Amino acid sequence: MSTTAKPKEKIRFSKAFWVANTVELLERAAYYGVFIVITLYLSRILGFNDLQAAAIAGTFSAFLYLLPTFAGAIADKIGFRRSMLLAFSLLTVGYSGLALFPTYLESAGLVEYGKTTIFKGLTDSGLRYGIIPIMALIILGGAFIKSVISATVARETTASTRAKGFAIFYGMVNIGAFSGKTIVKPLREAMGNEGLINLNYFSASMTLLALIAIWFFYKSSHHSGEGKTFRQIWHALLKVCTNGRLITLIVIITGFWMVQHQLYATMPKYVLRLAGEGASPSWYANVNPLVVVLTVNLVTQIMRKRTALTSMTVGMFIMPVSALCMAYGNMLNPQSTILTMHPVAFMMVVGIVFQGIAETFISPRFLEYFSLQAPKGEEGLYLGFSHLHSFLSSIVGFGLSGYLLSKYCPEPTLFSTREEWLAASSHAHYIWYYFAGIALLSAIALIIYGQIVKRQDARKQIA
Repeated sequence: MSTTAKPKEKIRFSKAFWVANTVELLERAAYYGVFIVITLYLSRILGFNDLQAAAIAGTFSAFLYLLPTFAGAIADKIGFRRSMLLAFSLLTVGYSGLALFPTYLESAGLVEYGKTTIFKGLTDSGLRYGIIPIMALIILGGAFIKSVISATVARETTASTRAKGFAIFYGMVNIGAFSGKTIVKPLREAMGNEGLINLNYFSASMTLLALIAIWFFYKSSHHSGEGKTFRQIWHALLKVCTNGRLITLIVIITGFWMVQHQLYATMPKYVLRLAGEGASPSWYANVNPLVVVLTVNLVTQIMRKRTALTSMTVGMFIMPVSALCMAYGNMLNPQSTILTMHPVAFMMVVGIVFQGIAETFISPRFLEYFSLQAPKGEEGLYLGFSHLHSFLSSIVGFGLSGYLLSKYCPEPTLFSTREEWLAASSHAHYIWYYFAGIALLSAIALIIYGQIVKRQDARKQIA
């Protein structure tokens, strides 16, 4: 009796699933295209100094991590389609505002744009702070997107297709992030600082396309959800904040993310000031997600029999190596090249490679450990606050970056001669010593944390 193999069932996803993933790609391209140069935009276009630019960018990043959980509660009430229409409308207006606001300042006679920027009283004018409500629109729009798209993927998949569905989702995220960062360099090379303005038109067009796609093509048959009320979310936040074990871990892991956030806070200005305008900080930043994608499965396999804390500790000890590599480039001969790259740029890429490897040891296992600390049945609500470390590291990490840049690697245009600037920036690599120290202290703290937690758990078992 002959038997034939049963054909493998083809996995199919709904139209709403594909529309949601497509607009996620567009949104990530828009966001990362702008965020990788946000401190450059704030300083070179609007005249903010390093400290001011870092404070604004850090607050922007921090609230993008804090608000999605609350935005998700609204989305459950008004529906995902309405939420996405609102979100992409806010984003399109926000990115358009980033592009048009400098034109308004120029028409007011406060600045002149081109390959270089000439300020004419802008730094003494309060008008430039008008950029803050514009950025707030992007924060609000982004908060809805972060909560709604991933929830849409969950709703539009089944238990058997969820893993594949989220794999597609994360692939779209990385493709969008990669493409957004990639477009920055040719714009900046072709148009100078004016390219930092016109980049926002690209981002606005991406979110406008997403808005049109949602309006015409997004329709879901899944309307019911398990949404939480604001009271429940606030109650969960208070419970997380009063959980000493979780808060301690969040503070420790914040040390890692403070260093990781320097890809956006410090690296663009540092590289352009030391390696020259021909450097490609947006392309260097793409090395991080590339390394993560290539190594995360291997690292997960290697560490599968180790505890989450062990894996995180390994990653934490890799981070100081990353920061020291970044520092080493400034100690090499600036007239030399390594694989045709300026030594500062080359060692920055090496440091980013180590940073990406560290992330594969830390990020997946942190979420695993965090979820295990949540009360039974409240894992999802607790995980909504699992990114509190990024909220803290954005505020502290960006703020520290602004201080260190102004102290060790200041803006060259503040000096009358290049010799004066070279003297002022001779110890620019000290910036990375600070972050290496933070990473090392965090790694040691995590070891101590693990030992204390182990003893506490042992006492509970005996009791």
